[in-house]
Amino acid sequence: MSNIINILGKIYTVVDTLEKITIPDCWVMRANKTGLGNGEAKFYVGHDSNSLRDFFGNRPFRILCFMLKKDLLSFMDDCKDEYMMPEQNYGERNNFPTLWNDRVNEINTFPKCLKFVSSEQNQIEGQRLYIKSQDKPYSLLRKISLPNISYVSVIKLLDSQTSTYYYYFRPFIDYYGEIYHPKTIMQAEQEDIKSSGGESARRAGQQEYRKKLLMECPSCPMTTIADDRLLIASHIKPYVKSNEHEKYDSKNGFMFTPTYDHLFDRGYISFTNEQQLMVSPFLSKRTCGLLSLLDGKKIRLLPVEGREVYLDYHRNIIFKI
Repeated sequence: MSNIINILGKIYTVVDTLEKITIPDCWVMRANKTGLGNGEAKFYVGHDSNSLRDFFGNRPFRILCFMLKKDLLSFMDDCKDEYMMPEQNYGERNNFPTLWNDRVNEINTFPKCLKFVSSEQNQIEGQRLYIKSQDKPYSLLRKISLPNISYVSVIKLLDSQTSTYYYYFRPFIDYYGEIYHPKTIMQAEQEDIKSSGGESARRAGQQEYRKKLLMECPSCPMTTIADDRLLIASHIKPYVKSNEHEKYDSKNGFMFTPTYDHLFDRGYISFTNEQQLMVSPFLSKRTCGLLSLLDGKKIRLLPVEGREVYLDYHRNIIFKI
């Protein structure tokens, strides 16, 4: 990942990232709960450990936090289908479409940067580490989050001018391993079957897409693995967001091994038109080290020509920054 990040015109040094804190049912507001109770304000961030202490600080810590309005609006856009077509049995499931509009309107009343202070819940004994805040942005995050399918990533930042640490919180949606809502995927597949002239024609189109893509990208540019049994035809502009031509355009894809397909598909890596690797700050230093991900590294086997428009879409819409 890059060591430097520009947020609303201010430069920070990225210290490290806590990649995923799953949002439990017990933490969200009552309307979003799938179980009983009213919800609790303390947020479990992980099992107490040396690495977590290095990240948050010694007991009892108090941290300066913020979220960005644009991230919250992006989150609401990503989970809109769940609000409109709920898969889970939420407390106010029948009112979810109205709640989506209400919550988007509420987010729009906040400034670009939503600041809040969180404190460790030092009174809780044991090895489970909790935080809590009395500030409105923290309550807003509890209000918009959906249990089980949303999570929070936190980037620890250093303002070198003031030697102050800040914690950048951002919510994401994950539909049990899928990026898009199940009904959205089903609808895209049904439309594809209809436009292709049937299921068999659709499968033939997918096979032809993979065949052409293998000719243009015969190996994973990240690992150089060329065994096609281990390669996935990864769309640059996602399948569910592509039109009929884009879905089967071989220029709208790369061949990746599964790990890099996952990273690229979910926006944890992207590429410049000069074949340079872009690594999201929402990956931890440990993950980047284990996978040898170096921001700015030249990926010489990456076939960029003809893919510039698709890559521009990926950098601006999919890449997590």
